[in-house]
Amino acid sequence: MTSIDELFKASGVGNKRKLEPLRDPNQVYKSARLTPDGHSSRHARIDEEDTEAGPAPPPPDGAEDEDGDYGPGLPPDDEDADNDDEEGRFFGGGITAQESEVLNYMDEREKDDTNGMTTAAATTAKFDVAWLRKTALNFEKRITRNAEQRARFEGEPQRFIQSEAELDAEVKALSILAEHPNLYPEFARLGCAASLVGLLAHDNTDVAVDAVEIVGELTDEDVAADEAQWRALVDALLDADLLGLLVSNLARLDERNEEVDRAGVYYALGVVENLCSGSGEAARTAERVGAHDGLLRWLLRRIQAKESPVTQNKQYAAEVLAILAQTSAKNRRKLASPIPALEDGSSGDGDGNYIDAVDILLQLAAAYRKRDPQKGDGNEEEYMQNLFEALTCVADEPEGKARFVAAEGVELCLIMLRGEGNSSNKLSRAAALRLLDHATTGPGSAEVCRRLVEAGGLKTAFTLFMKTTKDHNKHKHGHGHDSQAAAASSTIEHLVAIFASLLRRLPADSAERIRTLAKFVERDYEKTARLVQLRREYAARDEAIRLQQQQAQKARKAQGKMMTAEEEAAMADEWFSRRLDAGLFTLQTLDVALAWLVAEDGGAADRIRRLLAERDETLAVVRDTIQEQIEGMDDDDGDGDAADGEGGRGEETRESREMLSTLVQFLQ
Repeated sequence: MTSIDELFKASGVGNKRKLEPLRDPNQVYKSARLTPDGHSSRHARIDEEDTEAGPAPPPPDGAEDEDGDYGPGLPPDDEDADNDDEEGRFFGGGITAQESEVLNYMDEREKDDTNGMTTAAATTAKFDVAWLRKTALNFEKRITRNAEQRARFEGEPQRFIQSEAELDAEVKALSILAEHPNLYPEFARLGCAASLVGLLAHDNTDVAVDAVEIVGELTDEDVAADEAQWRALVDALLDADLLGLLVSNLARLDERNEEVDRAGVYYALGVVENLCSGSGEAARTAERVGAHDGLLRWLLRRIQAKESPVTQNKQYAAEVLAILAQTSAKNRRKLASPIPALEDGSSGDGDGNYIDAVDILLQLAAAYRKRDPQKGDGNEEEYMQNLFEALTCVADEPEGKARFVAAEGVELCLIMLRGEGNSSNKLSRAAALRLLDHATTGPGSAEVCRRLVEAGGLKTAFTLFMKTTKDHNKHKHGHGHDSQAAAASSTIEHLVAIFASLLRRLPADSAERIRTLAKFVERDYEKTARLVQLRREYAARDEAIRLQQQQAQKARKAQGKMMTAEEEAAMADEWFSRRLDAGLFTLQTLDVALAWLVAEDGGAADRIRRLLAERDETLAVVRDTIQEQIEGMDDDDGDGDAADGEGGRGEETRESREMLSTLVQFLQ
């Protein structure tokens, strides 16, 4: 007979960590009550002083009657088996007749699984289509029975509470499907996915929250589902209005007072994250998610909630916004556009009823212009990083750049870079610099570059550049920590990219361009000289990787190892990746900036030639780097993708090639 322990160990519930469920008061009332000494009144026990229950103890040493019979006696003969003596319960295996009846009943339940209940025997069954159809039928029956009883006994919860508990248990049992994603298409075809989504509208929020949790488990990125299986389930969920019902649940859950509701919000946000990052077609799904105005409205309002400290759900809402912006250009443009504040899609009376996502994100980020998140508060630090990540992604699009300028994002970033004499905003300063780098790069960035110069950004950027490069030299020679050196390198790379963008995007003969060129000329071309100095460092890194590549090729030839064309291509990609890690992109950006200075100013060109000659180099080294960059461009990069904005990325690539080819002519 199967033991009690084995019965419970063999349950079909997965091993995923879940929040500890709150106990039902009815279950607490029905559970075993404990006596003051900690024992349960429902279970027999033998106290140390109970000398009547059990075999008689042996006599103490030295007692006269040492030859008596002590301990348990022999079992009765067959003819005496029916006799009930005082100690019959010991001869019967240590259980009472009632307990024996209960165990016999449980044995019968193991043999009979016609009711679809999970048992120890059922857990060893094959999880196939037949099992799924049986489970689906049982699931639908539970839903129907609960709906009927709720309608019949409205206002009498005690009459339908049992069916609700059974439905809730059936919902939780669906988690086993996460271990069998091959059944997802059939699960969707049977209509169970739609039925599960429908439970999000259940009047009992506990049932709705459990349904959300199961949807999250089925769509988790750790589930080993292939593309077709994933798509079958997710499409069925979305077609059943999963997003609309999620938003409805988010609106009715009360995070302030109910722990279960807080968990429900967390599960709902987890589902949205899964939909955007769970498969190879994440971008297509993310676009369906990002197109839902109701969800965007809720996320933007949630991240504005005033909380101290920042809660996990507030941080998670900001993270979901960042994920949406990262995944799709269409979502980035959506966030850059005004979002209707009303559910019917209208703006209401006046423009004030539109939600401006970029403006909201900038206002929230402005709280960190003079300070970083509190130390030790991981939620707030991630929250701030997600705000800047969402802004950075949106600023990659032309529409996002326009909103960034209109909402005075350039001015905010410059305030953070200056620090206002405060050194306690290092994290926000680095994030603001990265944001400014993305905003000044790519199509539509000319206005951002112009605003940067108008707002006094040249002084701020060049002051930071000279200070950071000086500190970088100290770290390079062994002074300071690796983290400080990495931070300095990151700052330099972003600033160099901004300088190159200013030289490319600002209109010829404009006041802003003349002011920018003047910065490279002032103080005997010290900024230009610093660019050449940085070029030497990054060129040395790149050359070291190139030498390693040549040595590896010679070693293979010496050993007579032959490689296929595919293997050679893969190896070339690997070495190119190493060059990028060593700073190839920054080297190319530096050379583009130097080429612009050579083309624009004769004095700067002479100074650059003299500085290169100190290492027996000429402008040819700059020309070679740019030529390699041209050869690495793809004509079709971004063509045909309507989501990439006006003209597509292919048009931007062609313009870049023409610009670089023109610069090469000045380096002859």
